[in-house]
Amino acid sequence: MIIKLYEDNPNPREILEVVKILKNGGVIVYPTDTLYAFGCDITNAKAVEKICAIKNIDPVKMPLSFVCSNISHVSNYSFIDNKLFKILKSCLPGPFTFLLKGNSNLPKLFKKKNVVGIRIPDNKIALAIVEALGNPILSSSVPINEDEIEYSTDPELIEEFYGNRVDCVIDGGIGETEPSTIIDCTGDEMEVKRKGKGIFIPE
Repeated sequence: MIIKLYEDNPNPREILEVVKILKNGGVIVYPTDTLYAFGCDITNAKAVEKICAIKNIDPVKMPLSFVCSNISHVSNYSFIDNKLFKILKSCLPGPFTFLLKGNSNLPKLFKKKNVVGIRIPDNKIALAIVEALGNPILSSSVPINEDEIEYSTDPELIEEFYGNRVDCVIDGGIGETEPSTIIDCTGDEMEVKRKGKGIFIPE
């Protein structure tokens, strides 16, 4: 199933349809400010495990990332001091994934992990979904196929390829091919783990 949404003005009725799918344990593919991504409600363990199976990743070994609606939302799940708050505020919303130390509010599936990835993408569709759901959504990028790049960027082709494994693909237009920049904030000094679309200049 494909749901068409326009980033300039996401239709609230369609957003609620997406939220209904997520609340029922569904998995979606949705647009961000970088790549298209698989998403689900982070409080639904079975849906999280389904995305991990689609991506063939081990949730115990890999830091899992999720999308929040704002920095206050982020602080519900991770430790943020004043210095980090200023950096997050200067970069977000934007094409960054920040690796942060998680706190006790993390859902059960995440509690064994000391590190979580946080995103606040500069994309009104993604943020509208999170705000309407009331919980963060797990975010794991659709893999880039170097030979057939359109299967990672064109929502109709994404639906053709993954439609039998997800409940909904959101058509928010043609996606990009550059991932987010990953910044590790868990040590004494911030470290860029992956250079992507976001340009990070440490203070």
